[in-house]
Amino acid sequence: MASDGARKQFWKRSNSKVPGSIQHVYGAQHPPFDPLLHGTLLKSMPKVPTTPVKAKRVSTFQEFESNTSDAWDAGEDDDELLAMAAESLNTEVVMETAHRVLRNHSQRQGQHALQEAPGPEQRPSPVAEPLSAPSGDLRLVKSISESHTSCPAESTSDAVPLQRSQSLPHSATVTLGVTSDLSTLSTSALSEREASRLDKFRQLLAGPNTDLEELRKLSWSGIPKPVRPITWKLLSGYLPANVDRRPATLQRKQKEYFAFIEHYYDSRNDEVHQDTYRQIRIDIPRMSPEALILQAKVTEIFERILFIWAIRHPASGYVQGINDLVTPFFVVFICEYIEEEEVDAVDISRVPAEVLRDIEADTYWCMSKLLDGIQDNYTFAQPGIQMKVKILEELVSRIDEQVHRHLEQHEVRYLQFAFRWMNNLLMRELPLRCTVRLWDTYQSEPEGFSHFHLYVCAAFLVRWRKEILEERDFQELLLFLQSLPTAHWGDEDISLLLAEAYRLKFAFADAPNHYKK
Repeated sequence: MASDGARKQFWKRSNSKVPGSIQHVYGAQHPPFDPLLHGTLLKSMPKVPTTPVKAKRVSTFQEFESNTSDAWDAGEDDDELLAMAAESLNTEVVMETAHRVLRNHSQRQGQHALQEAPGPEQRPSPVAEPLSAPSGDLRLVKSISESHTSCPAESTSDAVPLQRSQSLPHSATVTLGVTSDLSTLSTSALSEREASRLDKFRQLLAGPNTDLEELRKLSWSGIPKPVRPITWKLLSGYLPANVDRRPATLQRKQKEYFAFIEHYYDSRNDEVHQDTYRQIRIDIPRMSPEALILQAKVTEIFERILFIWAIRHPASGYVQGINDLVTPFFVVFICEYIEEEEVDAVDISRVPAEVLRDIEADTYWCMSKLLDGIQDNYTFAQPGIQMKVKILEELVSRIDEQVHRHLEQHEVRYLQFAFRWMNNLLMRELPLRCTVRLWDTYQSEPEGFSHFHLYVCAAFLVRWRKEILEERDFQELLLFLQSLPTAHWGDEDISLLLAEAYRLKFAFADAPNHYKK
């Protein structure tokens, strides 16, 4: 629990005006307190009626603020369907594929319930093909959580959990049959599918000139681990599509990066840059996975990457949150040279020094490419984040008015939880394995880290609508939104989230222009 003094320091802005210094670091979880924006929070909250079973005192924002710690102390089965969505940007095909994924998941949950029901003779029967609904209805609106967190008994007798599915525009159907349960699929069948996808990637990458548009379409539904490093470098724009030009490009860019190191890095302890370097060194140990980050060689690599980027981008300098964006690139690129499945188990000291040098340079340039598209998130006052949070609020008010009203009623402001979602690209909300999978799609989407990320955040919030609506206390509601239970999420959860986000993107194709910025 951080002290009162520490919390005051957390919001304190740096007065330094020199290039490369820390520029108004707001932190990853909350923006600075704005009396105009949060004036209503200074009023006491009305008492909420409580049930006779459990009497609970309603907390106010001031009480919550005084009792919470620093923000930084917080701790293919659907591949074929998603690949179909990536094969064409035709709206009908994309919408059809998104709904297939969602219905597939809902029907699979129903099959699990049937298999677990009592009766030795009972077997799951084939799922009947549902009737198609008009495809022109692009209205949304219930969350994924409502469809697959309900009890089986409720789903058969109560129409509420089915409301969301009925509101979706069904233009195609999927028959799952008795083998819909993933546990009944053979390992060989899954490996054949994965091998087939891997072969498609390798064929595409083997040509003299890689078709980047086809690579994006294929990557939307996930990139196989063996080809992920080269695919990320191509999709980020770091490597050219022409195979013959790649070795020379790599050599030139790596040489350029280490020239920056030689020229700038010795100035890290100078008075003009020491605040930047000190903040970087404070933030790196707070990153994840801790077992990897706390290794001395990894810490040194991250310090160099972040310091050089800050020095070369004085408009923003270093801001808390940028440090998290290094990790996915570093982890993906180092996996090309290690055998361990879990990156936490990797002993970096066993990796050759020349390999680490190459990984460091590649990570720096790919992270720079990402930040080029969202740099207004980290300039003075972070206007990019402020704008994106406002757009998210407007989107959610149209997608699920009940959730939006519930947050308003309990005086929970979107900035209090979504600021971090934009600042860290959901990295603090998801396990690293899910972030890597999410970034496969972000890099294959036009403006994935800026534009498409908004729809992912909207889908992410509505995913928890059932749990959000059950919370009737300001403090518990905000704490839930700031620590969502995603620790056990995997590829299927991300696939469902992306399918819903893609559906929202097309459902709001006629939205005002500011939604598309």
